[in-house]
Amino acid sequence: MKITKPGQKMAEGKTKVVYATEDPNLLWLHSKDQVTALNGKKHDDFANKGALANQISTLLFQYLNDQGFQTHFVEQINATDDVVQKLTMLPVEVVVRNRAAGHFVIRFGVENLQPLNPPVQEFYYKSDQQDDPMINPSQLEALQIATPEESQAMEAQARALTKALTNLFAQSGMQLVDIKYEFGRNQQGELILGDELSPDNMRIIDQATGQSLDKDVYRHDNGDLQHGYQTVLDRLRAQLGEA
Repeated sequence: MKITKPGQKMAEGKTKVVYATEDPNLLWLHSKDQVTALNGKKHDDFANKGALANQISTLLFQYLNDQGFQTHFVEQINATDDVVQKLTMLPVEVVVRNRAAGHFVIRFGVENLQPLNPPVQEFYYKSDQQDDPMINPSQLEALQIATPEESQAMEAQARALTKALTNLFAQSGMQLVDIKYEFGRNQQGELILGDELSPDNMRIIDQATGQSLDKDVYRHDNGDLQHGYQTVLDRLRAQLGEA
């Protein structure tokens, strides 16, 4: 079934609007021109941000699908809208850190951008009210969020996904500092990658200059967000042979 228009609005988050479609197993996602930080405590409208973030996310999902990973991505409709598989999302964020940044630097008093070998993996409970606290696999099991097998699967998928994306960014002249993933169960109960993959949920720096190309420039008011996102999009398009 070819999806041509969104149906009933189902949910709206900080940067996305979710609509039903004629197919009960598919959803329509619209990316808004809004940027947020600090769990939504800081937020602003930003022209063209939705289109930039969504086009980056589309390229990365298509790349991962081509590499054999299971993701929710089905097709891009236009610059701001995609059709995706309907998933039952777990309230968990899986963070993989190639280098120290953000809260990791604060917690452990290490140098910013210090390489981490092996990459660090962390779970966070997705809750703005609790400021997304760290959570471990036994807590996920006790709270009936994820089974031990699902926690292991998320860790394994996050590790493999990060390796693939780190290589892609390196080939594009960029360093993937860290990244956040979200997973959901499909109709068969399998855990697959959902949400988005954009500078909204990862840190990226230019290999040559060390310039931030992600949402950190908005968090810290120290750069041009549109320039960073456009740079990421242009470089990925060039590397992947996209027009």
